[in-house]
Amino acid sequence: MTHVVRSFTTWVCTAFLVIAGFFLITEHTAHAFGILPYLLLLACPLLHMLSHRGHGGHAQPDGGHDHRATQGKGGAP
Repeated sequence: MTHVVRSFTTWVCTAFLVIAGFFLITEHTAHAFGILPYLLLLACPLLHMLSHRGHGGHAQPDGGHDHRATQGKGGAP
């Protein structure tokens, strides 16, 4: 008997969640689409920070001195 009650409760909860999800999506679609451009703009800095994580950012490994600029010009290395 408890298996039947659990099965019925599961079906009722699932049906409620499906109906609630349907109304949530249909009633709030305009709000969700209105905020998408702002979410895209907010995602840009986040993706930039996460993409520079693997190679250490923009800094030079030797403190910023570019050895190629002084080679062949008679400057001190």
